[in-house]
Amino acid sequence: MPRRSAALDRAAAAGTRYGGHPPAGRREHRVRFWEAIARGASSVDAAVEAGVLPEIGVRWFRKAGGMPPLTLAPVSGRYLSFAEREEIAVLLARGSGVREIARQLGRAPSTISRELQRNAATRTGRPEYRASTAQTHADRRARRPKPAKLAVNAELRSYVQDRLAGAVQRPDGTAAGPEVGWRGRRQGPRKDRRWGSSWSPEQIAGRLRVDFPDDESMRISHEAIYQSLYVQGRGALRRELTACLRTGRALRVPRNRTSKGNRSFVTDELLISERPAEVEDRAVPGHWEGDLILGTGRSAIGTLVERSSRFTMLLHLPPPAAQGPGTESSPARTGASAVAVRDAIAETITTLPEHLRRSLTWDQGIEMTQHAQLRLDTGLQIYFCDPRSPWQRGTNENTNGLLRQYFPKGTDLTRHDADDLAAVAEALNSRPRKTLGWKTPAEVLNEYLAAAA
Repeated sequence: MPRRSAALDRAAAAGTRYGGHPPAGRREHRVRFWEAIARGASSVDAAVEAGVLPEIGVRWFRKAGGMPPLTLAPVSGRYLSFAEREEIAVLLARGSGVREIARQLGRAPSTISRELQRNAATRTGRPEYRASTAQTHADRRARRPKPAKLAVNAELRSYVQDRLAGAVQRPDGTAAGPEVGWRGRRQGPRKDRRWGSSWSPEQIAGRLRVDFPDDESMRISHEAIYQSLYVQGRGALRRELTACLRTGRALRVPRNRTSKGNRSFVTDELLISERPAEVEDRAVPGHWEGDLILGTGRSAIGTLVERSSRFTMLLHLPPPAAQGPGTESSPARTGASAVAVRDAIAETITTLPEHLRRSLTWDQGIEMTQHAQLRLDTGLQIYFCDPRSPWQRGTNENTNGLLRQYFPKGTDLTRHDADDLAAVAEALNSRPRKTLGWKTPAEVLNEYLAAAA
């Protein structure tokens, strides 16, 4: 039986009983989790990286509104770390005294004595020291919750809420707009949203200086408004007021998650920066740009444009036959699945000789998750643009604008069959272009074919 530590016995007399369960994951776990989120990882992947269950990571993200609730800066060395607390527990079990422990850890004896007094576990009725329990007590004691400015300033809170969510009124004074309940999530596209004043937090923060030029108490940053909306427990603004923001998001999306698009199928070697220089100067034919133009009901048409000749080919993407005719209440129909897009590109591009199908540049849409199989089927080298950079496919974007003359936004594109698309493509390819010396794309492509024959 191990010898009882006299130091622990003395410390236990001053110990405090703590109720409740320790939180899931220590501070270092939460820091690793939010650092991974900041790099653009999903909640599940960030939880695995932090060493906690995926369900815990999802709960952390939702409870914090997508914003880290703690500082990610490393803890000062003046405080005991979890590793040091583990070492204290081991030395205590061996019967070491306070001064011996302090000497081995390079700490002052008073530091070890206070640690045992404050963080000794006494729930079992016996004086014990566990590193995990001591760390939980230390983390709880280190919290310094600061009341939110909107929570303590009623006039400022009322001003912000009125401009963020004030009712839109008709000329007769009655409220306008649909009645929309709060579901705790984004309403989504083609759904009614609550009508409100909908000033942005930045507009509210800026207008305060105009309306209250001499009242310094009526000042708040737009970031503080966002935090009051998204972080639970701030005691200021209700989370449902996020429906009045431009995006209507119930959770804040980390910047890197949106910038990377969270597209795990796009690796660094597939980015447009790795594309050969010959593609950029348009001197060599056979390099294509592609995209989808979308209509109502998630209907879509694929577009392929050759960079040198501006020759255009259109991809017919009918909705799956098994779905039958759609109605207003039926789920959205689409033929733009990854497999359908892959097959349509392969079927269309392989009608050309091999020297006219060198590469294809696309955006990071999920319809291209089958790019590896497409490369095997066609021999095309696939490259992806950077997120939110449509100018990197300038030829294709310009062509899509021309196509909107035939396929306007807000129309059902499933009405057009393959013959209709062929007719539109023929119209574009027989139209003379200034950039081609007033030749047509079809004539330029025929010259490439004749030169290779």
